[in-house]
Amino acid sequence: MKKLVSLAALAAILAGCATSQQNGAGYGSDGFGEETLTTESAEQTLNNAYLLSAAPRYYIGNAYKVEDVQYIPAEDLTYNQTGVAGIVPAELNGTKTSNGETFDITQMAATSKTLPLPTIARVTNMDNGQSVVVRVNNRGPFVNTRIMDLSPAAAARIGMNGTAKVQVQVLADESIAVKNATIGTTGAPAAEPVAAEPVQPAPVATSGDYSVQVAAFYAQDSANALAARMRAYGDAQVIHEGDMYKVRIENLDAPKARGVIDALRSSEGMAPGLLKNGRWINADSI
Repeated sequence: MKKLVSLAALAAILAGCATSQQNGAGYGSDGFGEETLTTESAEQTLNNAYLLSAAPRYYIGNAYKVEDVQYIPAEDLTYNQTGVAGIVPAELNGTKTSNGETFDITQMAATSKTLPLPTIARVTNMDNGQSVVVRVNNRGPFVNTRIMDLSPAAAARIGMNGTAKVQVQVLADESIAVKNATIGTTGAPAAEPVAAEPVQPAPVATSGDYSVQVAAFYAQDSANALAARMRAYGDAQVIHEGDMYKVRIENLDAPKARGVIDALRSSEGMAPGLLKNGRWINADSI
């Protein structure tokens, strides 16, 4: 059973992080880690119980490649890096994240290629010193060299109108608290998990109005490789649109599309999109 974190505990934890400093381990060589950070506002500390709420699952995932770049997800409570951040498109509001949460553009949320989901981190805009505490609950971004994307609300909190150079620091105590709330522990080591029954791939459909988009690549070879693996789930094709190669499982009726989406989430740790007759719709609308 998932353990809920009280509002009182949340206020105490987040208030404490306003006066504490991160451990020096893991600081970047560019010196940004030496700066004093601007703390998040009192409004966020008092009202954002969302940050430490239990998630549908605690997700790390296996090593993976995108555009021939390998990413190795791992727990790293000393994570402290600087880089470019962007903003998650508002049209993704309501879609499922990689750990099964629902993306909400009004919440303080963010993405990461390697951090566990969820993780709590402080993000500081290096242009103006403003900072915000966010809940990292999705994979990405896989565009250019950005290290993180923020929800529109979190980006607005630190004065971001587009991309910006940021410092991302994992908040260790808060990240442990949300992990424990999710997996149902009180800080003791978790028991060895029991292997779950594998989710069976949905059978290939011969016709249907729905397509499930798995991923999009700039490199055709990467798209072809993923499509070959996704054919276990259905009629996986590579669609060339503009400068992107999009991997889609096509010709699905509603029940089969639902089965493919659930299988990709459970077995592959993916967050697929859904199209009906070529138009994007909410993946959970069927």
